[in-house]
Amino acid sequence: MQLRFTKMHGLGNDFVVIDAINQSVNLTAEQIRQIADRHCGVGCDQLLLVEPSPGPEADFHYRIFNADGGEVEQCGNGARCFARFVRDKALTDKKEIPVSTSAGPILLKIRDNGEVEVNMGEPGFEPADVPFDAARRQQAYELDVAGQPLRFHALSMGNPHAVILVDDVDSAPVATLGPALQAHPAFPEQVNVGFLQIIDRGHFRLRVFERGAGETRACGSGACAAMVAARQAGLLNQTAEAQLRGGNLSIRWEGEGKPVFMTGPAASVFEGTMNIS
Repeated sequence: MQLRFTKMHGLGNDFVVIDAINQSVNLTAEQIRQIADRHCGVGCDQLLLVEPSPGPEADFHYRIFNADGGEVEQCGNGARCFARFVRDKALTDKKEIPVSTSAGPILLKIRDNGEVEVNMGEPGFEPADVPFDAARRQQAYELDVAGQPLRFHALSMGNPHAVILVDDVDSAPVATLGPALQAHPAFPEQVNVGFLQIIDRGHFRLRVFERGAGETRACGSGACAAMVAARQAGLLNQTAEAQLRGGNLSIRWEGEGKPVFMTGPAASVFEGTMNIS
């Protein structure tokens, strides 16, 4: 199978984007792992598929696969790349693009400066929304992780997130605590683990250990989840700048019952054709 693709990134969170409208695409998990391999494949954190919309309410359908081959529900940095891709490839001439995902509809807006605003939808707080094994909703939870009590916030941004407040993200135990909480049995679908440092009411720093990818240079849905957790704890204003290792995002959330808006850049790196066996 020969496939055309575009390599893109959003703040260093990198993607292989494939047009599944104008070419036939049927990839197995093993083939996705081969493509994502940074030594023997193209290399990426996630593979994105641009598919026809299943109904009139959206212009496209958006599918996301982690580097381990597993399909996931949402990816904010990928959504911005998705918007740039469909415009750059003349699949649409709209600046506001409704898209369906397995987590529900999202709206992508391309600004005049080329940045993309994503309406990420409302966060989900009930444990069943995450999903997370807890008897009832709480603002913060505590679990025994790697033999220590750990306090964190748990919520859904269309995909599961746990957010841990830390004093300094540079010294946070991302490489050890991230995978330990990610695979905790209380999260039946695993969880993306964010390490959040508050700078002031308008700025925060974040590192994220993602399901199926490990630590990435940026995580858009993780930045949204961190913003929500911090706002619920009274630590941030309605609009704040998320500072990630790959760059910065603007996040806006008015409060419960309202959607989260994320704005940031997306860039193409190169295009190519690959042969998949």
